[in-house]
Amino acid sequence: MLYDQGLVDIIFKKFGKVGLVNTSANWDKWNTIVNSFADTREKIRIAMVGKYVKLADSYVSVNQALKHAGAKNGKNVVIDWIDSDDLNGDIEKLSQYDGIIVPGGFGERGSEGIIKTANYAREKNIPYLGICFGFQLAAVAFGRHVCGLTNANSTEINPETENPVIDLLPEQKFIENKGGSLRLGAHEIKVEDNTLAFKLYKSNNILKRHRHRFEFNQKYLETFNTKGLQFSGYSDSKKRMEILEIPSHKFYLGVQFHPEFSSRPGFPEESFDAFIRAASTS
Repeated sequence: MLYDQGLVDIIFKKFGKVGLVNTSANWDKWNTIVNSFADTREKIRIAMVGKYVKLADSYVSVNQALKHAGAKNGKNVVIDWIDSDDLNGDIEKLSQYDGIIVPGGFGERGSEGIIKTANYAREKNIPYLGICFGFQLAAVAFGRHVCGLTNANSTEINPETENPVIDLLPEQKFIENKGGSLRLGAHEIKVEDNTLAFKLYKSNNILKRHRHRFEFNQKYLETFNTKGLQFSGYSDSKKRMEILEIPSHKFYLGVQFHPEFSSRPGFPEESFDAFIRAASTS
């Protein structure tokens, strides 16, 4: 619209003295992307279960990534933000949704509701995407309800847990001042062949952004693998598990990283794209 109204000509008149050349622009690709958002008709309902849902901007990047994926797949993604504390006594309210996503978070409050959410999605075969905290508590839920580790937890939530399936990163254990000490930034991840993750990313090497202090405890790796949960991505020579999936499930994916930061209009991040496709066939 701004292009049609002559904004580009005004800009070039303003800066013409610096040697800019005004050539005819081809807006076909961008118009296709814009129209894809306008042309979404079929609604799918996604439950976003988190700790900070009362603040609209808390998960803005996740919200946009879902919209990007919806536009690509011709779906109008309707997101309901659900406080995880509200699910402790009413988990069945999740049955009405086509997919469930759990974004990042920290701390004890609301954690039991998220654990119940991850387990409910697994039991009811509802597409599930867990990001960072959602990855970690999906592992806790699997440990409790499938592996028989009834007291499984994260040491972030219960430092005295008998089964710390999620624990501090080794380099974090002797840090007293936690400020600014998270594992941050882009890290390379190795993706296993013949997995859902490889099907999505079509590569054995991906680079993704991180922001966490806790990780999966490899003491439990064999137990989880034996019970049907596969860790399909890892970093630092398999020292850190980065991606989990359940091959027998319709779509159950957890990622330690933050895929939402790689999503763009017209180019949704692969895990969001696949999640919306799976939710569209519920």
